[in-house]
Amino acid sequence: MHIDPLIPPLVGVIAAVLLVGLLLQFLRQPQLVGYIVSGVAIGPSGFALLTDQALIEHLGAIGVTLLLFFIGMEVSPKQLARGWRIALGGTLLQIGGSVALTWAIGLWLGWELPRVILLGFVISLSSTAVVLKLLKDRGELNSTAGGNVLLILLAQDLAVVPMLIVISLFSNERPGGDQLVQQLVGAVVILGLAAFALSRDQFRLPFAKRVRQDHELQVFAALLICFGLAFITGTLGLSSALGAFVAGMIVASAHETDWVHHALEPLRIVFVALLFVSIGMLIEVRFVVENWLQVGSLVIAVLVTNTFINAGILRALGNPWPLSLYSGALLAQIGEFSFVLISVGLQAAIVSNYGYQLTIAVIALTLALSPAWIGATKRLLGNRLRYDV
Repeated sequence: MHIDPLIPPLVGVIAAVLLVGLLLQFLRQPQLVGYIVSGVAIGPSGFALLTDQALIEHLGAIGVTLLLFFIGMEVSPKQLARGWRIALGGTLLQIGGSVALTWAIGLWLGWELPRVILLGFVISLSSTAVVLKLLKDRGELNSTAGGNVLLILLAQDLAVVPMLIVISLFSNERPGGDQLVQQLVGAVVILGLAAFALSRDQFRLPFAKRVRQDHELQVFAALLICFGLAFITGTLGLSSALGAFVAGMIVASAHETDWVHHALEPLRIVFVALLFVSIGMLIEVRFVVENWLQVGSLVIAVLVTNTFINAGILRALGNPWPLSLYSGALLAQIGEFSFVLISVGLQAAIVSNYGYQLTIAVIALTLALSPAWIGATKRLLGNRLRYDV
């Protein structure tokens, strides 16, 4: 009997996600931790049911795009506009603080400037996918903490482009003038579309009335809105996820979120799960076991220092300490875009293969431990934590 070669690994992924998910549901742990554990189990370090890491990463990237699209439909544009100081000032201070801390460590260890800047950039980025999913699941997306964190995450996503340009200056590849102009045009386009969504109370999407009457057309119309704008911004040299986020804001301004949610929610669940499965597959269990002291120490150091760097910045921008500490815990993990930065650093010979593997392990483990870290911080703050829901 002929069996499509895609069927066995697909069954393995689904079974692993379901079984681990049921176990973590019993333990009252977030599902995204189950997705990461499932990735470890089915990946090269586990039962090797799935070895095509690139395929899963591409599918996971679709999950990020869909997640940002849904978040764009749910956030308040006016709240985003009011928080520009936190988005700009908070993000610049946070990146600067991370680079300064890495520089201090680099002086002690004798690191060269390219490595200092690369690792500073890597630890400064938080996970948009992890944090927004947790905020959404807890109903805190439109809280004060959720709004502050969302602003910083979006600003960090924009900062990835100049970070990549800076890293490329330390390699033999230099960004051309055409590429810089393209990215500038992309920034103008995304800001213009965001301003359009902010300025309009309501407008009509083309063919919305006809699409609303046909579920099959709803699916394709919603996909076109989401990935169409993601494609445009990606082509212009910016993050595709940012384009999807603005597309979600436009859909929300048109008051068409009901049928879009209904059409794409199952796809969002599947592809976001694949994103975290791909992260789990990156964890090399043997490397972590052999270097458990270095990995464990760095994971704890990252979670603690990122929490207090972000908390200090938010406190300086006028937020009370309990709220700042909770927001700092939300931003404590290292984000998925840091995988891209450290890969570029490896190609440019800024870090060794050992440094690359160590960084990958730390990033993945901070993502996996992030829900527990956030939950512990929230319980520790207890009644002192007050934010608007």
